[in-house]
Amino acid sequence: MKLATYHDGSRDGQLVVVSRDLAQAHFATGIATRLQQVLDDWNFVSPQLEDLYATLNGGKARHAFPFEPQRCLAPLPRAPQWVDAAAYPSHVERLRRARGAEVPADLHEVPRLEQRASDALLGPRATPRFADADAGIDFEAGLAVVTGDVAAGATPAQALDGVRLVLLSLDWTLRHAPPGLLPPAGAFAPVAVTPDELGAAWDGGRVRLGIHVDLNGRRFGRVDAAAGLAFDFGRLIAQVARTRALRAGSIVGAGAASVADAGSGFTCLAEQRALEVLEHGAPHTGYLRFGDTVRVEVPSADGVSVFGAIEQTVAAYVA
Repeated sequence: MKLATYHDGSRDGQLVVVSRDLAQAHFATGIATRLQQVLDDWNFVSPQLEDLYATLNGGKARHAFPFEPQRCLAPLPRAPQWVDAAAYPSHVERLRRARGAEVPADLHEVPRLEQRASDALLGPRATPRFADADAGIDFEAGLAVVTGDVAAGATPAQALDGVRLVLLSLDWTLRHAPPGLLPPAGAFAPVAVTPDELGAAWDGGRVRLGIHVDLNGRRFGRVDAAAGLAFDFGRLIAQVARTRALRAGSIVGAGAASVADAGSGFTCLAEQRALEVLEHGAPHTGYLRFGDTVRVEVPSADGVSVFGAIEQTVAAYVA
């Protein structure tokens, strides 16, 4: 099924069920009002939402209405935690080699994890605001999952069983930020999907679909989300669980999607700049400026948008 959260003036928004083609929606009122409620009581609540989803897709939901992505918050507007990984070795290798830094010998063996802010996640049409246009404003497009409760010490297979939803994310970062400055809040596509909704594209904790990134209306990247992934989501969640349990609603991301073949483009500016350094000795692609627009989307095999699109325009803080 596909789920979204409409802005209603509250911090957590109102849960809606969205049709497979993203054309129609229906409030989940009477079943659950917020996505976190569903995650906290998944086995009881999700079957009821599945019934509503089937009714909606069958055209028989009496109170259905046109789905409006611009009304959406992040599917989970605030989460217990968000852990992001560097699960694509080619991304890490390019950035490190361009800096003249050593590439870790165990890059393909141990996932690198980073704790990100999860208390105020951005919706797909929110405006990311920054204080300094010269701070190296960059983005990283990738996929993430939302878990149920996962016990500390869970195996990768057990961890994969804990995946409840799959998300499309757009992390914001400042490449020239001074030491000690935390990364900005990240954004998510309007719709979260259950793994079964992906069909054959959900393959052993990998999503075998392409992430499409456009910058200012021009093609920037068409990157296969599975091709360069060194660690599936079961492995990534299990890495988090080595030191602590995960509570329902935890988000675990794979980081900026990347493949060794640069011909497919990139999902962040830093990697393109790194390739330019390696090939030409210096970067010629600039970081984002105020007014630049990034659009990220994942089409299914038949061309239908899976998660809906993230489309955001970089802006300055308003005094």
